[in-house]
Amino acid sequence: MRKILFLFILISALSFAQNKPPVKRDPYLKPASPVKTQQQLKPEDKIKIVHADEIIQDQSKYDGNQYFTGNVQIEHQGSILTADEVVLYNEENFVKAIGNTRLQNSDGSVITAGEMEYDANTQKGVARKNVVLTDPKQTIKTDILYYDRLASQAYFNTGGTISDGQNVTYAKVGTYFLNTRVVDLTGNVKIDTPQYIIEGPNIKQNQNTKIVDFSGPSTITNRANPKNRVYTEKGTYKMETKEAYLTKNPKIFYNDKILTGDDMYYNQLTGFGKATGNVTLDDPKERRYIKGGYGEIFEKRDSSMMTKNPYAVKIMEKDSVYFAAEKIISYQRPDSLDIKVKKSYLRAYKKARVYKSNAQGRADSIAFNETDGVMHMYTKPILWSGEKQVTGDKIEAYFNTKSENIDSLKVIGNAFAITKVDSLTLKDEFNQVKGKFMTVYYEKNDIKEARVVGNAQSIVYVDDTDQETKKPERIGITLSACGIIGALFEERALQIISCSIGATSDTYPMSKIEPVRRKFPDFNWNTKDRIRKWQDILVDSPNYEEVKYSADNELFDKAQKAIDDEKAKEEAKKPKRTRK
Repeated sequence: MRKILFLFILISALSFAQNKPPVKRDPYLKPASPVKTQQQLKPEDKIKIVHADEIIQDQSKYDGNQYFTGNVQIEHQGSILTADEVVLYNEENFVKAIGNTRLQNSDGSVITAGEMEYDANTQKGVARKNVVLTDPKQTIKTDILYYDRLASQAYFNTGGTISDGQNVTYAKVGTYFLNTRVVDLTGNVKIDTPQYIIEGPNIKQNQNTKIVDFSGPSTITNRANPKNRVYTEKGTYKMETKEAYLTKNPKIFYNDKILTGDDMYYNQLTGFGKATGNVTLDDPKERRYIKGGYGEIFEKRDSSMMTKNPYAVKIMEKDSVYFAAEKIISYQRPDSLDIKVKKSYLRAYKKARVYKSNAQGRADSIAFNETDGVMHMYTKPILWSGEKQVTGDKIEAYFNTKSENIDSLKVIGNAFAITKVDSLTLKDEFNQVKGKFMTVYYEKNDIKEARVVGNAQSIVYVDDTDQETKKPERIGITLSACGIIGALFEERALQIISCSIGATSDTYPMSKIEPVRRKFPDFNWNTKDRIRKWQDILVDSPNYEEVKYSADNELFDKAQKAIDDEKAKEEAKKPKRTRK
């Protein structure tokens, strides 16, 4: 060994002044300018031959440069290179290593390959053929690897894989920053994990923190259920905690639903996600979407919540239904009769509003069973249909899921139905029916019939057709009270078709009924808060100007005046008593 080292020192000391052609090297290894001569280099900057079984200098091979064979080991500034054969270009401080090459770097990383080139002046190298870079965090495999010891970087552009023992990454181009353990990957990047597949055009992967940064259209796909995935064009993903932070065009696909927003967070372990700014939860299977400023999803409970001016749209082929409130919740639950069947529900809380072309309403809260088509309205509910209004303690609306129309209503507690006598005029004339409970039936998208049970009462304007003019003529107003009332809503009239159990019914001509008796004390016709178009649900109240109706009391006032005049005449006939 001492003889070999002595021989190397002796050879290195010789002058190689003869002109030799520059070494043919990879373009990446372009020499520094100007190139330092051997005399200008410090001893620690020069490549040192530690061991070789044989030293050869053949003018017909390697342009006459020395080459070493058999267990060759060289050293440069703490890094050790071993190979079967090493060519030393002494004047350029450059080596080529061939066969079973292995570079042990001072930072702990190791590169193995079929062959390598290394420029000691720039401390850059190229490894080719079955290249493997290993360090305590990962293993990189590629065909060609470029590395820069000064910048502590390794680079490949012919495709490569990165493995950390659990996950495998595939990429066309990659740059590995050895100091920070960050890998910058581009070109059809794919990260295979036991639970997920991560794909994108530009991904940065930190092997210390296990954090991935996305740039460009990227997805995280669930292996067990590929339909469940995350999409973003910019974001961060924590691989250990499975948390995603999405900041550009993000989407979460889960349980056949799609959540979008400006900024989103999603935890794949818990199934919790949240979104802010222009949030939409789309449910194509239920043909329904919800929009708002902030939303949350709970994947494992198959539920969601939306706030900040939220509204929901249940899409129907003929006539969609719109909901709005301070908070909207949607969820699915197994059917009590068959747990394999899931039913969908929608709940709107605080200042809830609903719009359908033939029915509009508001209440403190609304609950809608989308599967069965049943809608519950709680706390001061009010429902409009045409020029008809229904109120009560609670209203239940039953939709025909095939025709998508409302079939009927149930009004529970303090049921009260009001209809305008003539919707074309502003006369203060309203037909009214009320009681404890009421069932309202629809026909052709309009209220047709009502059945009122318990303390039933009605106020109905009665008309008859004049035989000569063939025009309707006002007869008077009928006041009815009974246990059960059956009422028929016609175009311009409310007809009491039945009044049973303790029935009393009296018809008063317009001249005989006081204006105060023409309305029930709790009469509550509302035009200010009425929803007339679907956009009205987007505010607490459209706050329309209250409609002012004119009372037609001419006959009553005339009759009352006649009575008063008659009383005055009678009073005048009475003898006057004078006090003495």
